[in-house]
Amino acid sequence: MTGWQIEQRRGSARSFHARSPDEVERRTVWIFEVDAPAIALGSAQPISDVDPDEASRLGVDPFRRRSGGGAVLMEPGGCVWIDIVLPVGDPLWTPDVSTAPLWLGELWAATLAGVGLPGASVHHGAMLRPPAAGVVCFAGLGPGEVSLAGKTVGISQRRTRRVARFQTLALTDWNADAHRSLLAPGLRRIAGDQPAGELDPLRDLAVTPLRDVDPVSVVDAFLAELDRRH
Repeated sequence: MTGWQIEQRRGSARSFHARSPDEVERRTVWIFEVDAPAIALGSAQPISDVDPDEASRLGVDPFRRRSGGGAVLMEPGGCVWIDIVLPVGDPLWTPDVSTAPLWLGELWAATLAGVGLPGASVHHGAMLRPPAAGVVCFAGLGPGEVSLAGKTVGISQRRTRRVARFQTLALTDWNADAHRSLLAPGLRRIAGDQPAGELDPLRDLAVTPLRDVDPVSVVDAFLAELDRRH
């Protein structure tokens, strides 16, 4: 690919999230494949939102990432995780965090069309944050994020003085029951004074995973589209 450095790795979600983007000197694509289940909480989200006994039972590693939003559950085969790292001064870099991910959302929409899923929409408005978004990342919708019938691709940003790191995650599976059990304390926290059993913050959550789509074909389509456009 012209101008892009491509790295593909397999390992723990915790170590991938902790990787410093400041080592990057030119526009780079990081493609990550998780080898074990993990749940990454947002930077300001309390770790107490996760039920530790349930995490242990399910073999899920809970940790806090350095970007905002709610928790993201990552399981082997359950997501396509691609990060873009842009040094300051790159033509695709901009200081405006509200517009910075829009090109990437358009790229993802074209990628989905390339694997037979046309009609994806890219969110160009302000951040939409219903109460559940403080607990579950895919309950909210931010600039550049992509939806089919429901949200499909999430995008978060981490910025340093040298680079901008865009973390993108397309779900290939969505397990609402696992989210409910793992994040039961957090969901109770946002339920407030509602009587138990009368409020399910995830009941009407619109998420559209890429079921029955080969993750390798998604990565290939993403890289081909990136090369064609940028």
